[in-house]
Amino acid sequence: MQVAVYGRNLPSYARENIATMFNKFQMLNTGVWIYEPFYEYMQKETGLRPRVDGLFNDNTDLPADVDFLFSLGGDGTFLETVNLVKDSGIPVLGMNIGRLGFLSYVSQENMEESLDSLFSGEFDIEERMLLRVEASGVDLGESCFALNEVRLYKNSGSLITIHVRINDEFLSAYWADGLLLSTPTGSTAYNLSVGGPIVVPESKTLILSPIAPHNLTVRPLVLPDTAVLKLSVDSRDPQFQLAMDSHTVDLDMDTTVSIYKAKETLKMIRIENISFYSTLRNKLMWGADKRN
Repeated sequence: MQVAVYGRNLPSYARENIATMFNKFQMLNTGVWIYEPFYEYMQKETGLRPRVDGLFNDNTDLPADVDFLFSLGGDGTFLETVNLVKDSGIPVLGMNIGRLGFLSYVSQENMEESLDSLFSGEFDIEERMLLRVEASGVDLGESCFALNEVRLYKNSGSLITIHVRINDEFLSAYWADGLLLSTPTGSTAYNLSVGGPIVVPESKTLILSPIAPHNLTVRPLVLPDTAVLKLSVDSRDPQFQLAMDSHTVDLDMDTTVSIYKAKETLKMIRIENISFYSTLRNKLMWGADKRN
């Protein structure tokens, strides 16, 4: 078996558990590939020097026979794995050494148990939808995919007007700070903060949510995942912001942005005893009530 490990840095309290993970890899005679900047960080800052079969810096460096990719960090780190695995279909398991950890849901306390479940085959693979983004006259390169959401946002203090067409039919003009298109995966992220609904991961839907709208006649809208959105922006500023998850670019006002469901997906490993609903209860305190 071959695994890849991706991360950025490690809090001091995670060192022992991460060392246990690499020891388990060695005990099971697992081939290990590590993201090179993370490997250098571990050696320099934590003293960890795990045995490796190779290092990688991008998706072209990963061997074709990697079975799993481990994301070590929080949800931001997990989102960065999209461009590493979107073409290869390598399943990703998020090990939470960050804060909330909704995507990186395997906790420090459950790490060893979850590894045992993974290597004994007690897991499922969920196919998570990705969004693809195109901007007229602009090459977005490898960053044109989003797992959580795509955001159009003002570039200064002034409101922007976002004109929305769905499947070439005009929907509305939103006067707001911005507009958010979320996947089911992203429904518990920024979408939740702006008042959008939570939808379960297997829902074949998109969620269109205004960010601080300046009218009372627009609300979050749930769309089928077959919808193709075309967005154009008016503003006093010459540019606006476009964000695909955590990657942000500035675009000129005459740029049209198209968003649709990508043919690629992200394969997310789900350990059998940790479901979406249990994560919802434990991470977001769903239904928390002193009477319960």
